[in-house]
Amino acid sequence: MARRRVDINTATVSELETLVGVGTRKAEAIVKHRKELGAFENIGALNQVAGIGSSIVDQNKRRLSCRPLTSTTKSRNSGENSGSSRQSRLTRRLSRLFVTVERREEDATAPTTSNTRQSRGNDARLKEQLKVETPEISSSDDANPDSQGDTDTPWDCVEDNMELASQEENSEHVRPDNDHDDDSSSSEEEDEERDSEDNRDEEDSEDEDGEDCQQVHSDCHCRHRLTETTGCCCKHTVKKRKPGSSKDDGASPSKKFCGIGDGHSAFTSWKLSTRPTVAISRQRIPSKENPPPKLAEWLQTFQAWSNAERLMAVDELIAICEPTQVRHMMQVIEPQFQRDFISLLPKELALYVLSFLEPKDLLRAAQTCRYWRILAEDNLLWREKCREESVDESLVYGSHKFKKPRAHRSPWKALYMRQYQIEQNWRTGAIRPPKVLKGHDDHVITCLEFCGTRIVSGSDDNTLKVWSAISGKCLRTLVGHTGGVWSSQMSGLTVISGSTDRTLKVWNAETGVCKHTLYGHTSTVRCMSLCGSKVVSGSRDATLRVWDIESGQCLHVLMGHVAAVRCVQYDGRRVVSGAYDYTVRVWDPETESCLHTLQGHTNRVYSLQFDGVHVVSGSLDTSIRVWDVETGNCLHTLIGHQSLTSGLELKDNILVSGNADSTVKVWDITTGQCLQTLQGPNKHQSAVTCLQFNKKFVITSSDDGTVKIWDLKHGDFLRNLVALDSGGSGGVVWRLRCNNTKLVCAVGSRNGTEETKLLVLDFDVEDKKLPCVT
Repeated sequence: MARRRVDINTATVSELETLVGVGTRKAEAIVKHRKELGAFENIGALNQVAGIGSSIVDQNKRRLSCRPLTSTTKSRNSGENSGSSRQSRLTRRLSRLFVTVERREEDATAPTTSNTRQSRGNDARLKEQLKVETPEISSSDDANPDSQGDTDTPWDCVEDNMELASQEENSEHVRPDNDHDDDSSSSEEEDEERDSEDNRDEEDSEDEDGEDCQQVHSDCHCRHRLTETTGCCCKHTVKKRKPGSSKDDGASPSKKFCGIGDGHSAFTSWKLSTRPTVAISRQRIPSKENPPPKLAEWLQTFQAWSNAERLMAVDELIAICEPTQVRHMMQVIEPQFQRDFISLLPKELALYVLSFLEPKDLLRAAQTCRYWRILAEDNLLWREKCREESVDESLVYGSHKFKKPRAHRSPWKALYMRQYQIEQNWRTGAIRPPKVLKGHDDHVITCLEFCGTRIVSGSDDNTLKVWSAISGKCLRTLVGHTGGVWSSQMSGLTVISGSTDRTLKVWNAETGVCKHTLYGHTSTVRCMSLCGSKVVSGSRDATLRVWDIESGQCLHVLMGHVAAVRCVQYDGRRVVSGAYDYTVRVWDPETESCLHTLQGHTNRVYSLQFDGVHVVSGSLDTSIRVWDVETGNCLHTLIGHQSLTSGLELKDNILVSGNADSTVKVWDITTGQCLQTLQGPNKHQSAVTCLQFNKKFVITSSDDGTVKIWDLKHGDFLRNLVALDSGGSGGVVWRLRCNNTKLVCAVGSRNGTEETKLLVLDFDVEDKKLPCVT
């Protein structure tokens, strides 16, 4: 049920207490303030009451009302504080009545008609009434002057008309146009009506309407029409007297004058004769041409103040403003803070500002307006964004070349957009049916290389196969080894393979020709590292050899390990090797000297990473150690895994390790802190066999027959890219290699439950007709 509205000019304390945020004290304060004012002009005047702010007014706006009060009610609400103003109004009223009587006495002749006698009688009664009322002006009864006198006397009509005339004059001279638009409009209409009546009186129109006195007669309760010659006529017709006539022409016996007669006519004549003949000037609406008075002086005072004084003045000004005025200020001020500062800056500065935005924010900015779109399409700007995100043309497009973009399109932006779409395909895109590459029968794929559009797989069937990553066809088979192939390296079209036959072979992947057979090792070539035209091989004979693949010569032999060499890294300057003798050695290949022997592991070293500054080694002792290559000191020992660390990959101080305990961890090698552990309900169920990562993702394979993709930054599992039907019952993913758009997995089994094959998954965008960066 709707709550009753509260009129702030008549509500009691108990009614005001029902408002939101208004208690007993605030309600009493409102009533007290109302008595001091006499009445509130509007709801916004509540802000002047102590403790009543604009927020309370806004909350109760729907329940509040402010009705204009009559003179009686205003007098009642104002109390004794307004007694002086009522006394002055009564004094003016009585003085006007005396003037009326004097004018009638001067105008009166010596007629003996009944109407004249009645007028004289009325004059006598008026004088007696004035004698009675005059001493009571200062009494306490003046709070309600309308209640004095006999309400049945016909002279009350005269008094009412005098009071009405006073009110009309006050409203014409006092009431401001901008505060009461409705009242001013009605006043203008009444003025026009009265002016038209005066014109008709001057022209002696026969159809004379007269002026409405706006009072209800105490006897007949009708609305009177006052004319200059006929007085009050009620609803009866009164004949109009001729000008200059001193006698009343009389009236029909069936018509009467309500007991007023010539006295009322004389009063009306005086009122009309004293009305101003010129139009009353009203206040005009403020404007620049017509500013409010003293505005310039007020502004000069404000300008003379200090900044602190101005701020204080603005705060006080806002506090006393009504909501409509505050909204006006907001409409004026808000556009000042919506300037397009980017368009106002020189182009170089605008581009510099935009360079701090993320690529996704640049894409949004391009949709703002035409000029922002031109700036956001700047090619150099997008080239920098691609470099920040490590987006390279060759990485995204490979060997494909496309048409140049139109002049107003940025090719680097198109490159970034293409890379973004590729990343979304890895994350959430539909996985297309993979290409299946079969060729090694039931043998194990021991090594896997992926470069450009060529895939090279080595197997224990003594062969290597070259595949097309585009068509999935086997291009050629590299035959020549007499033992199983256990290690390989690839650069461009050059393939190097190491075998259990103790040799290395250098192949041309395009023609399938064996360029060189490298002899020297006395046992299985278990690992190798290629850099430029040199390759370093590690063997179970505990030695390392440096070869020139162009000439096929053995350049250096590095001896020092006392057990099989399991892993090796070469950056062109230093050789780092890990062996089953629990040590890691740093070599200078040119002098064939061992610079450092890194001791600390307590079991075999199986994995190794080297970035030219740091050496990272993983061992069967479950630990991972970070070494300084120049000093040979152990910087950090990374503890967390519970078994053999089978795979490591290092990029920009970020290390990702895969372990036989089925977990994958992300480390910061500068601090030794573990950033993420890739586990949870979706973790691998068996040993991690291989892994690769970039700045966005980590891709891992396992003995459980799955390939999973993880978010590198947050460590969240995204989804399974491969899930073999035989996973958990013998199906294994042995190796994986990936580039920006493709993933190659070598799968099979040890018990024949899964056929040996390669799976190639494509995450490239569907439409490849994209621009090439020039």
